[in-house]
Amino acid sequence: MYAIIEACGRQYKVAEGDVVFFEKLDAEEGKKVTFDNVVLVANGEKIEVGSPFVKGAKVEGKVVAHGKGKKIVVFKYKPKKNYRRKQGHRQPYTKVEITAVKVAAAKKEAKAEKVEA
Repeated sequence: MYAIIEACGRQYKVAEGDVVFFEKLDAEEGKKVTFDNVVLVANGEKIEVGSPFVKGAKVEGKVVAHGKGKKIVVFKYKPKKNYRRKQGHRQPYTKVEITAVKVAAAKKEAKAEKVEA
C-alpha cells in the first residue's frame, strides 16, 4: 500500500516504513506528524484518487532528525567586466519515517458489503 501526499509545496510517494526528506517542518525530533493532504491511495489493484484530496485518508510519520543538505554553490559571472560573486547555500530538511497510511473509506465499504449480504 502506498500513497501520494502533498506537503511543503511538493508531492511525495510514500509507503509504510519509508524514510522521506521534507523541507524543514515545525516539529521536534521524536514527535508524530500527520499529513492530511493525500492525493492518491493505492492498495494492490485498488486505487483511490481524490479531487483534490482523498476524504478520510491520513499518513502518519515520526520525525527522526533535522539537518542541512549538501552545499550548493551559486556563482555569478559576467565576462570581460571583472564581475564575480560566489555564494553558498545549504537547504534545511526534516527526516521523517512513515509509520502508517490510513484510509477511512475502507470501513464504509465493509459496512456496505454487510448490508448487501
